[in-house]
Amino acid sequence: QVQLVESGGGLVQAGDSLRLSCAASGRTFSGYRMGWFRETPGKEREFVAAVNWSSGRTYYSDSVKGRFTISRDNAKNTVYLQMNSLKREDTAVYYCAATWAPRGSVVATSYDYWGQGTQVTVSS
Repeated sequence: QVQLVESGGGLVQAGDSLRLSCAASGRTFSGYRMGWFRETPGKEREFVAAVNWSSGRTYYSDSVKGRFTISRDNAKNTVYLQMNSLKREDTAVYYCAATWAPRGSVVATSYDYWGQGTQVTVSS
């Protein structure tokens, strides 16, 4: 079965960097879109970034564009989210997700598989 396991979260100060990893297993992800979403209490799960596994095409929300970079390592079956210039408002639980690429969008419900989440806390 498909498994997505996030790691790399933690407590950092504003302006710091952090890299999240998502180890994917259970199937071939060629043709899939891998996304990162984040969630804070009382708010809907928010799209952060996505990458098409085959083409490498990337998508970003306006709130992270220019600060975050999504990438994938085909050999390791791992997706990364490099987060630079972190702000307090980036504090959230970050989730890795996967879906068949043509279905993928910025909407969380279009993703079929989810990881367990990793907490990122940015202090000022």
